[in-house]
Amino acid sequence: MSTIRIRYVDRFVDRHGHPRHYFRRPGGPRVPLPGLPGSNEFMSAYRAALEGEQLASRRQITRTVQGTFNHLALDYFSSPDFLRLGQRTRYVYRLVIERFLGEHGHRLVRDMRREDVKKIMAQKVATPGAANDLLKKLRALMKFAIDAELRAEDPTLRVKPYPEGEIHTWTDDEISQFERRWPLGTRERTAFSLFLFTGQRKSDVVRMAWTDIVGNAIKVVQVKTGAKLTITLHSDLQKILRNWPRRHVAILTTAFGKPFSVAGFGNMMGDAIRAAGLPAHCVSHGVGSKN
Repeated sequence: MSTIRIRYVDRFVDRHGHPRHYFRRPGGPRVPLPGLPGSNEFMSAYRAALEGEQLASRRQITRTVQGTFNHLALDYFSSPDFLRLGQRTRYVYRLVIERFLGEHGHRLVRDMRREDVKKIMAQKVATPGAANDLLKKLRALMKFAIDAELRAEDPTLRVKPYPEGEIHTWTDDEISQFERRWPLGTRERTAFSLFLFTGQRKSDVVRMAWTDIVGNAIKVVQVKTGAKLTITLHSDLQKILRNWPRRHVAILTTAFGKPFSVAGFGNMMGDAIRAAGLPAHCVSHGVGSKN
Protein backbone atom coordinates (compact mmCIF):
# COMPACT_ATOMS: atom_id res chain seq x y z
CA MET A 1 0.00 0.00 0.00
CA SER A 2 1.55 3.30 -1.10
CA THR A 3 1.72 6.36 1.14
CA ILE A 4 0.88 9.81 -0.18
CA ARG A 5 3.04 12.47 1.39
CA ILE A 6 1.80 16.06 1.57
CA ARG A 7 4.44 18.76 1.44
CA TYR A 8 5.30 20.46 4.74
CA VAL A 9 2.96 18.23 6.77
CA ASP A 10 4.28 16.44 9.87
CA ARG A 11 2.33 13.62 11.49
CA PHE A 12 2.56 11.99 14.89
CA VAL A 13 0.33 9.94 17.17
CA ASP A 14 -0.45 11.46 20.57
CA ARG A 15 -0.55 9.59 23.86
CA HIS A 16 -4.23 8.79 23.32
CA GLY A 17 -3.49 7.09 20.02
CA HIS A 18 -4.95 9.92 17.91
CA PRO A 19 -3.06 11.09 14.80
CA ARG A 20 -2.07 14.75 14.80
CA HIS A 21 -0.98 16.76 11.78
CA TYR A 22 0.94 20.02 11.54
CA PHE A 23 1.99 22.28 8.70
CA ARG A 24 5.58 23.44 9.01
CA ARG A 25 7.90 25.05 6.49
CA PRO A 26 11.65 24.73 7.22
CA GLY A 27 12.47 27.19 9.96
CA GLY A 28 8.83 28.24 10.32
CA PRO A 29 6.23 27.77 13.07
CA ARG A 30 4.08 24.67 13.41
CA VAL A 31 0.45 25.24 12.38
CA PRO A 32 -2.03 22.57 13.59
CA LEU A 33 -4.25 21.11 10.86
CA PRO A 34 -7.75 19.93 11.87
CA GLY A 35 -9.33 16.69 10.67
CA LEU A 36 -7.71 14.04 8.52
CA PRO A 37 -5.75 14.48 5.26
CA GLY A 38 -8.17 14.71 2.36
CA SER A 39 -11.06 16.03 4.45
CA ASN A 40 -12.52 19.42 3.59
CA GLU A 41 -11.46 21.05 6.87
CA PHE A 42 -7.92 19.64 6.61
CA MET A 43 -7.38 20.69 3.00
CA SER A 44 -8.86 24.14 3.58
CA ALA A 45 -6.48 24.72 6.51
CA TYR A 46 -3.56 23.26 4.54
CA ARG A 47 -4.17 25.56 1.57
CA ALA A 48 -4.40 28.57 3.87
CA ALA A 49 -1.10 27.69 5.53
CA LEU A 50 0.56 26.88 2.21
CA GLU A 51 -0.45 30.24 0.77
CA GLY A 52 1.26 31.87 3.70
CA GLU A 53 -1.81 33.41 5.31
CA GLN A 54 -0.74 32.42 8.80
CA LEU A 55 2.89 33.36 8.16
CA ALA A 56 1.82 36.75 6.84
CA SER A 57 -0.09 37.38 10.05
CA ARG A 58 2.95 36.42 12.08
CA ARG A 59 5.15 38.84 10.18
CA GLN A 60 2.76 41.68 10.94
CA ILE A 61 2.74 41.03 14.70
CA THR A 62 6.26 41.27 16.05
CA ARG A 63 7.94 41.15 19.45
CA THR A 64 5.25 39.01 21.02
CA VAL A 65 5.35 38.40 24.76
CA GLN A 66 3.67 35.42 26.39
CA GLY A 67 0.28 36.38 27.81
CA THR A 68 -0.24 39.45 25.60
CA PHE A 69 -2.93 39.91 22.97
CA ASN A 70 -0.20 39.79 20.30
CA HIS A 71 0.79 36.31 21.45
CA LEU A 72 -2.83 35.20 21.84
CA ALA A 73 -3.63 36.33 18.28
CA LEU A 74 -0.69 34.36 16.85
CA ASP A 75 -1.95 31.22 18.54
CA TYR A 76 -5.52 31.94 17.46
CA PHE A 77 -4.55 32.50 13.80
CA SER A 78 -2.99 29.03 13.68
CA SER A 79 -5.76 27.29 15.63
CA PRO A 80 -8.45 24.92 14.30
CA ASP A 81 -11.06 27.44 15.53
CA PHE A 82 -9.72 30.02 13.08
CA LEU A 83 -8.75 27.68 10.26
CA ARG A 84 -12.26 26.22 10.10
CA LEU A 85 -13.58 29.61 9.01
CA GLY A 86 -14.04 30.35 5.32
CA GLN A 87 -11.28 32.16 3.43
CA ARG A 88 -13.12 35.49 3.26
CA THR A 89 -14.15 35.23 6.91
CA ARG A 90 -10.56 34.56 7.99
CA TYR A 91 -9.44 37.64 6.11
CA VAL A 92 -12.03 39.89 7.79
CA TYR A 93 -11.25 38.47 11.24
CA ARG A 94 -7.52 39.11 10.78
CA LEU A 95 -8.18 42.62 9.47
CA VAL A 96 -10.26 43.61 12.51
CA ILE A 97 -8.07 41.83 15.08
CA GLU A 98 -4.80 43.22 13.72
CA ARG A 99 -6.19 46.76 13.87
CA PHE A 100 -7.05 46.11 17.51
CA LEU A 101 -3.54 44.75 18.10
CA GLY A 102 -1.99 47.91 16.70
CA GLU A 103 -3.20 49.73 19.80
CA HIS A 104 -3.69 47.02 22.41
CA GLY A 105 -1.52 44.09 21.32
CA HIS A 106 1.05 44.67 24.07
CA ARG A 107 -1.57 44.44 26.85
CA LEU A 108 -1.99 41.31 28.97
CA VAL A 109 -5.01 39.15 28.19
CA ARG A 110 -5.61 38.38 31.86
CA ASP A 111 -5.93 42.09 32.72
CA MET A 112 -8.80 42.94 30.39
CA ARG A 113 -12.02 43.86 32.23
CA ARG A 114 -15.54 44.62 31.06
CA GLU A 115 -14.89 48.34 31.59
CA ASP A 116 -11.92 48.12 29.22
CA VAL A 117 -14.08 46.54 26.52
CA LYS A 118 -16.65 49.32 26.90
CA LYS A 119 -13.94 52.00 26.61
CA ILE A 120 -12.49 50.39 23.48
CA MET A 121 -15.95 50.26 21.91
CA ALA A 122 -16.65 53.86 22.95
CA GLN A 123 -13.71 54.96 20.79
CA LYS A 124 -15.73 53.71 17.81
CA VAL A 125 -19.08 55.16 18.86
CA ALA A 126 -19.21 57.21 15.64
CA THR A 127 -19.18 53.96 13.67
CA PRO A 128 -21.45 51.57 15.61
CA GLY A 129 -21.17 48.84 12.99
CA ALA A 130 -17.38 48.79 13.35
CA ALA A 131 -17.67 48.83 17.15
CA ASN A 132 -20.06 45.87 17.13
CA ASP A 133 -17.85 43.99 14.67
CA LEU A 134 -14.84 44.46 16.94
CA LEU A 135 -16.91 43.21 19.90
CA LYS A 136 -17.69 40.03 17.97
CA LYS A 137 -14.01 39.43 17.16
CA LEU A 138 -12.99 40.11 20.77
CA ARG A 139 -15.51 37.51 21.92
CA ALA A 140 -13.90 34.97 19.60
CA LEU A 141 -10.47 35.80 21.08
CA MET A 142 -11.80 35.58 24.64
CA LYS A 143 -13.40 32.20 24.00
CA PHE A 144 -10.07 30.97 22.64
CA ALA A 145 -8.22 32.42 25.66
CA ILE A 146 -10.59 30.70 28.08
CA ASP A 147 -10.18 27.36 26.26
CA ALA A 148 -6.42 27.86 26.52
CA GLU A 149 -6.80 28.54 30.26
CA LEU A 150 -5.32 32.03 29.93
CA ARG A 151 -8.26 33.47 31.86
CA ALA A 152 -11.40 32.17 33.58
CA GLU A 153 -14.13 34.59 32.44
CA ASP A 154 -15.16 36.49 29.33
CA PRO A 155 -15.02 40.29 29.82
CA THR A 156 -17.17 40.84 26.73
CA LEU A 157 -20.18 39.18 28.35
CA ARG A 158 -23.08 41.55 29.03
CA VAL A 159 -21.41 44.27 26.96
CA LYS A 160 -24.25 45.44 24.76
CA PRO A 161 -23.69 46.22 21.08
CA TYR A 162 -24.53 49.69 19.86
CA PRO A 163 -27.84 50.15 18.04
CA GLU A 164 -27.39 50.44 14.30
CA GLY A 165 -29.50 50.31 11.18
CA GLU A 166 -30.66 46.91 10.00
CA ILE A 167 -28.22 46.31 7.16
CA HIS A 168 -28.18 42.80 5.71
CA THR A 169 -24.79 41.09 5.75
CA TRP A 170 -24.25 39.26 2.48
CA THR A 171 -24.03 35.47 2.60
CA ASP A 172 -21.36 33.49 0.75
CA ASP A 173 -24.03 32.34 -1.73
CA GLU A 174 -25.06 35.93 -2.46
CA ILE A 175 -21.44 36.96 -2.95
CA SER A 176 -20.92 34.05 -5.37
CA GLN A 177 -24.08 34.99 -7.28
CA PHE A 178 -22.82 38.54 -7.80
CA GLU A 179 -19.39 37.30 -8.86
CA ARG A 180 -20.88 34.89 -11.41
CA ARG A 181 -22.80 37.77 -13.02
CA TRP A 182 -19.83 40.15 -12.97
CA PRO A 183 -16.59 38.32 -13.85
CA LEU A 184 -12.98 39.35 -13.41
CA GLY A 185 -12.14 42.49 -15.38
CA THR A 186 -15.53 44.20 -15.10
CA ARG A 187 -15.99 47.55 -13.35
CA GLU A 188 -18.72 46.07 -11.19
CA ARG A 189 -16.53 43.18 -9.97
CA THR A 190 -13.62 45.53 -9.21
CA ALA A 191 -15.85 47.87 -7.20
CA PHE A 192 -17.50 44.96 -5.38
CA SER A 193 -14.12 43.50 -4.44
CA LEU A 194 -12.92 46.81 -3.02
CA PHE A 195 -15.99 46.80 -0.78
CA LEU A 196 -15.55 43.14 0.15
CA PHE A 197 -11.85 43.12 0.95
CA THR A 198 -11.41 46.56 2.55
CA GLY A 199 -14.69 46.88 4.48
CA GLN A 200 -14.94 50.60 3.70
CA ARG A 201 -17.92 52.84 2.93
CA LYS A 202 -18.79 53.86 -0.63
CA SER A 203 -17.56 57.42 0.12
CA ASP A 204 -14.12 55.90 0.83
CA VAL A 205 -14.12 53.29 -1.95
CA VAL A 206 -14.98 55.89 -4.60
CA ARG A 207 -11.94 57.97 -3.55
CA MET A 208 -9.40 55.13 -3.68
CA ALA A 209 -6.53 55.92 -6.05
CA TRP A 210 -3.71 53.91 -7.58
CA THR A 211 -1.29 56.20 -5.76
CA ASP A 212 -2.79 55.03 -2.45
CA ILE A 213 -1.39 51.54 -3.06
CA VAL A 214 2.03 51.03 -1.52
CA GLY A 215 3.48 47.54 -1.81
CA ASN A 216 0.75 45.08 -0.83
CA ALA A 217 -1.36 47.60 1.09
CA ILE A 218 -3.68 50.53 0.39
CA LYS A 219 -3.83 53.69 2.48
CA VAL A 220 -7.28 55.08 3.27
CA VAL A 221 -8.33 58.27 5.06
CA GLN A 222 -11.98 57.77 5.96
CA VAL A 223 -14.21 60.64 4.89
CA LYS A 224 -16.65 60.25 7.78
CA THR A 225 -14.21 59.73 10.67
CA GLY A 226 -10.89 61.10 9.40
CA ALA A 227 -9.26 57.84 10.51
CA LYS A 228 -6.06 56.92 8.68
CA LEU A 229 -5.89 53.23 7.81
CA THR A 230 -3.38 50.99 6.09
CA ILE A 231 -5.21 47.92 4.79
CA THR A 232 -3.32 44.87 3.57
CA LEU A 233 -4.52 43.84 0.12
CA HIS A 234 -5.95 40.33 0.04
CA SER A 235 -4.39 38.13 -2.66
CA ASP A 236 -7.76 37.92 -4.46
CA LEU A 237 -8.04 41.72 -4.51
CA GLN A 238 -4.47 42.03 -5.83
CA LYS A 239 -5.40 39.69 -8.70
CA ILE A 240 -8.54 41.69 -9.46
CA LEU A 241 -6.62 44.98 -9.53
CA ARG A 242 -4.02 43.46 -11.86
CA ASN A 243 -6.86 42.74 -14.28
CA TRP A 244 -8.29 46.26 -14.08
CA PRO A 245 -6.77 48.91 -16.40
CA ARG A 246 -5.23 52.10 -15.03
CA ARG A 247 -7.15 54.72 -17.00
CA HIS A 248 -7.09 57.42 -14.32
CA VAL A 249 -5.48 58.18 -10.97
CA ALA A 250 -8.78 57.00 -9.45
CA ILE A 251 -9.08 53.22 -9.40
CA LEU A 252 -12.78 53.29 -10.30
CA THR A 253 -14.04 55.44 -13.14
CA THR A 254 -17.26 55.84 -15.09
CA ALA A 255 -17.81 54.53 -18.62
CA PHE A 256 -16.54 57.96 -19.75
CA GLY A 257 -13.25 57.58 -17.88
CA LYS A 258 -14.13 60.13 -15.18
CA PRO A 259 -14.10 59.63 -11.38
CA PHE A 260 -17.45 58.71 -9.83
CA SER A 261 -19.45 60.98 -7.57
CA VAL A 262 -20.58 59.19 -4.42
CA ALA A 263 -24.20 59.27 -5.59
CA GLY A 264 -23.31 58.05 -9.08
CA PHE A 265 -21.19 55.27 -7.65
CA GLY A 266 -24.05 54.17 -5.41
CA ASN A 267 -26.39 54.09 -8.40
CA MET A 268 -23.92 52.00 -10.40
CA MET A 269 -23.59 49.46 -7.60
CA GLY A 270 -27.36 49.33 -7.12
CA ASP A 271 -27.84 48.59 -10.83
CA ALA A 272 -25.14 45.89 -10.71
CA ILE A 273 -26.75 44.19 -7.71
CA ARG A 274 -30.16 44.17 -9.37
CA ALA A 275 -28.67 42.85 -12.62
CA ALA A 276 -27.23 39.95 -10.62
CA GLY A 277 -30.77 39.01 -9.57
CA LEU A 278 -30.14 39.57 -5.87
CA PRO A 279 -32.92 40.50 -3.40
CA ALA A 280 -33.58 44.10 -2.37
CA HIS A 281 -31.98 43.64 1.07
CA CYS A 282 -28.58 43.13 -0.60
CA VAL A 283 -27.00 46.59 -0.61
CA SER A 284 -23.39 47.55 -1.18
CA HIS A 285 -22.92 48.73 2.42
CA GLY A 286 -23.60 45.18 3.61
CA VAL A 287 -20.78 43.71 1.52
CA GLY A 288 -17.98 45.11 3.68
CA SER A 289 -19.68 43.86 6.86
CA LYS A 290 -19.25 40.23 5.80
CA ASN A 291 -17.93 38.24 8.74
